[in-house]
Amino acid sequence: MFKRSFRSRDAGASHREAPSTTMDPQNRVDKSARLMKKGSVRDPQKLSKLQRSLTGEDTSRMQSTQARLSDKSLAPSPIITLTVGGEGRLFAAHEDVLCQAPFFEKVLRGTYSDAKNRRISLPDEEPEVFSGILEYLYKGDYYPRLLHNKHRNSWELEDSLPRRATPQSSPTIHDSPNIGGGRAGQTPQTPSAVEATVYLSSVGQHLLRDTVIYCAAERYGLEELKRLALRKQGLQSGIDVGTILRSAQYCYAHTPDSDSRLRAHYLALIIRCRKTFKRSGTMQAEMEKSGSDVYGEGSGKLFFDLFVAMCNHLDDVIEASNARTPKTI
Repeated sequence: MFKRSFRSRDAGASHREAPSTTMDPQNRVDKSARLMKKGSVRDPQKLSKLQRSLTGEDTSRMQSTQARLSDKSLAPSPIITLTVGGEGRLFAAHEDVLCQAPFFEKVLRGTYSDAKNRRISLPDEEPEVFSGILEYLYKGDYYPRLLHNKHRNSWELEDSLPRRATPQSSPTIHDSPNIGGGRAGQTPQTPSAVEATVYLSSVGQHLLRDTVIYCAAERYGLEELKRLALRKQGLQSGIDVGTILRSAQYCYAHTPDSDSRLRAHYLALIIRCRKTFKRSGTMQAEMEKSGSDVYGEGSGKLFFDLFVAMCNHLDDVIEASNARTPKTI
């Protein structure tokens, strides 16, 4: 009984599967027949494109385009010789790299006579500053590079050293070339803030490197470099008051009034460290000298007293605001 029913199920299953097996060849639809159904219309443009691809026309055109692009990319860019500074220090750079800066693109693609000879003269530029500009054009950054600390999830400067949090006395500059390898020497008597500065022969002083790079980027039309320099300067600390004031004056002299980002950075820095600047003899001397030279004797003292009074008023306002705010434990 059980065997009979089992066989009948097998027979039924095979009986049900048989029609599909026999009908499959008959019901199979040919792809070409489906494409040639009545009423179906092919787009003439698509048919033309299909025919061209079959004949190899598109393939040959694509290969020629790729070859032309590869030849263009492999073609060496002309070398431009740049004479920088009063002493005529020589730099060499590729034309396409220099043309990333609108200033150099205008010079090289314009009617500048020396540009035709592949030479550009920059007598008013500082060689060390231009070296940083050239490094940025090639690498997208300049020394010290901006690095991301994954452990702290913060941005830091390459080879940065621990620095004190508030402005200190002026750094000591060593004349000996054996100390620091051409850079300001790092000794127990020399604050690490010297590393953040660059000597400008036109000013005869050390200024903050990022400020000078920012102003140079303004001249060459490099907006991304300006943002990078401003971000790097925000990471600096332990800079002496004299360097900050000289760099701020340089910033105001070499940036247009329409660009207030770096100026606002200096104003915020002075306000944030107002207690240090208020007690600083350097701040007082600079304000008195500048004011007296422009407005006459006694004007500089007025400006410094006004600065101290504003700092004291700001401290009083903050103290009163904190007194009214309930403290939580």
